[in-house]
Amino acid sequence: QVQLVESGGGLVQPGGSLSLSCAASTKIFSPYIMGWYRQAPGKQRELVATITSGSTTNYADSVKGRFTISRDNAKNTLYLQMNSLKPEDTAIYYCNAHHMASGRDYWGQGTQVTVSS
Repeated sequence: QVQLVESGGGLVQPGGSLSLSCAASTKIFSPYIMGWYRQAPGKQRELVATITSGSTTNYADSVKGRFTISRDNAKNTLYLQMNSLKPEDTAIYYCNAHHMASGRDYWGQGTQVTVSS
């Protein structure tokens, strides 16, 4: 069982930056692909970015060049640096741990990000 706790959300003006963190209750090294997802009101949850144990990253087209995902395996922590934020980035952001061998997914409780002037 993996427990994930996100932090760092909040209200920011368009063009601003926020940094999200996700603390995991267990080692997040090789067994897991880690990722950030988001869900805006009235929309389905969508992928934002993922990162493998080898630090290979994947980004949604909508955030490429603005967001950076990273992981610190020693601290069992996942990060998302968000720059040049837009109102359409407003959503609840969820941390995800995907166990590759079993296919099981673990989710955090989510953190609200609001981009508004």
